[in-house]
Amino acid sequence: MTKTNAMRILDKTDIAYKVHDYQKSGAVSALEVASSLQENIDQVFKTLVTVGKSKNHYVFVIPASKELNLKKAAQCADEKNIEMIHQKELLPLTGYIHGGCSPIGMKKSFSTFIDISALNYQTIFISGGKIGLQIEINPKDLQKVCDCEFVDLV
Repeated sequence: MTKTNAMRILDKTDIAYKVHDYQKSGAVSALEVASSLQENIDQVFKTLVTVGKSKNHYVFVIPASKELNLKKAAQCADEKNIEMIHQKELLPLTGYIHGGCSPIGMKKSFSTFIDISALNYQTIFISGGKIGLQIEINPKDLQKVCDCEFVDLV
């Protein structure tokens, strides 16, 4: 398997992770991914990229079955309001495509927030940086590589 940027970064920092390949399933949405992997839906997280009123971008990582509370997100980012970026902006901004966006290894470093529910689990699943690949990682190890905060987002 070809390593993604996210995997190379984890390898470089000696952080333990496990790769799960679901490419043959055709799953794209976080809910489909959880089902394909036969994992607890609350342990599979999706990565969302937003823009604030200030034009700064923020990354939010939340459980697959939940929706981002934009008011809570804005409050965490100290913004007046926040909205999702347009799908066409994702690749040029992050280097990732929709369905394969990982909080690890984006083109630029953005303030990143992970839903506090991640701390309920020994490991969570996040995008491996490519559709069809998930990384299983300890949330505290993810924090080390993403420099993120755990907050209530849903």
